[in-house]
Amino acid sequence: MTMPERRTRALRPGRRFDLRSTAMFFGLLAAALVIGGLAVRALAGVVERRPVWAVVLLCLAVAVAVARGRRRRRLSAAGMARQAGRAFARGTSTALDALDAPAPAPVSAPAPPVIPAQAGPVDEVTSPLPVAQGIDHEALTPDEFEAATAELCARDGCTEVQVVGGAGDLGADVTALTPDGRRLVVQCKRYGEDNKVGSQDLQRFGGTCFTVHEADVAVVVTTGEFTVPALEYAEQCGIVCVDGEGLLAWSQGRAEAPWAAVREETA
Repeated sequence: MTMPERRTRALRPGRRFDLRSTAMFFGLLAAALVIGGLAVRALAGVVERRPVWAVVLLCLAVAVAVARGRRRRRLSAAGMARQAGRAFARGTSTALDALDAPAPAPVSAPAPPVIPAQAGPVDEVTSPLPVAQGIDHEALTPDEFEAATAELCARDGCTEVQVVGGAGDLGADVTALTPDGRRLVVQCKRYGEDNKVGSQDLQRFGGTCFTVHEADVAVVVTTGEFTVPALEYAEQCGIVCVDGEGLLAWSQGRAEAPWAAVREETA
């Protein structure tokens, strides 16, 4: 009896297991993981400092994924390792460049424009004649008023004119010698319209002008007015009183100097 021949199926040709390729694949994969860990650690610092790089790297990863999806053929284990290595190398290089790049300098606000200060009016006493003739005595400070009165005395021929007013002056603000050689002692009172020179002011001046300052002519000059008791006391003691109107006439040359009246009375 003849036995039928058993047919055997031919095996399809396929890939044989290659230990060398498999070991190379896992070795490259381990190296890629190490490089990836280092790159991720560096990129984490970059992302923390510059969040915009996170967006750039994300776009790069999407582009790589899309490119891989479009490829029809299957990549070999060696090719996949090479592509992964190149991708990680590019990412690491970009991260290092970002770390080395200097941080942008902060933009400072523009400085405000410098506005030059405008000089205000300054009360200043200069040459004797022009200032004495045209000055507004009520606008002067007490020191300037004393200086202006001294200038009037010098203008009208007095010599050795000195401004001695200040602490401890005992009532004398200006001293001088009249053109005929008499000692002149002047007290200056820069008062306003609502403040008049009273008898107490005259009494204090009268107690020192003759005995302490040895005045031959004692004069009280004010920008305001004198009270009636003050004028009466001055007449009794021989003190010449020059009020605001008299001062204006004296400074404009419309009236004689105050010591001229004393000379006429004693002549």
